[in-house]
Amino acid sequence: MLFKISLPVLAAIFFTACNHNGNKPTTGTAAPEQVSAPTPAQGLQINDDKLHAVFQQYEQLTAALVKGDMAAAKIAANAIQLGAGQVNNGQVVADAARKITTAADVETQRNSFATLSKDMIALVKQSGLKSGALYVDFCPMAQQDKGAHWLSRNKAIENPYFGEQMLTCGSVQETLQ
Repeated sequence: MLFKISLPVLAAIFFTACNHNGNKPTTGTAAPEQVSAPTPAQGLQINDDKLHAVFQQYEQLTAALVKGDMAAAKIAANAIQLGAGQVNNGQVVADAARKITTAADVETQRNSFATLSKDMIALVKQSGLKSGALYVDFCPMAQQDKGAHWLSRNKAIENPYFGEQMLTCGSVQETLQ
């Protein structure tokens, strides 16, 4: 009987201790396990301002796929679809983004992301960068071992094709500057 009463109390103490943050304010801060896109303060600027805006949504899409968040991926892909339509030669990116918005599951979204990334990499290379650097990352196991690329501001690998299953699977293949 004492065990039944003390178990919920111990559980509450345990969860409180695990969530202890040193009395730091939590408003506006992300939990360490959350993946978030880098901020503009990191100095990246793509020559084409419209493409730069699309890239910011691409980062949100990548983060959503890393987390396996299908709903957030659809929102970001919708924004990419709208923005890419305004970019010179951006229709292929818009078409790939549309497939992500209509996908029935996260695996289908990730498959469409491979096409979107290939076309996005081509557009960024064509436009060039005013400042900063981007990394072309590669996962050899994506697309049923065919491999697939994606863009990132960070050298650290966060794999959007497998998310938490293989978060660090991949390598930097190229640096764009």
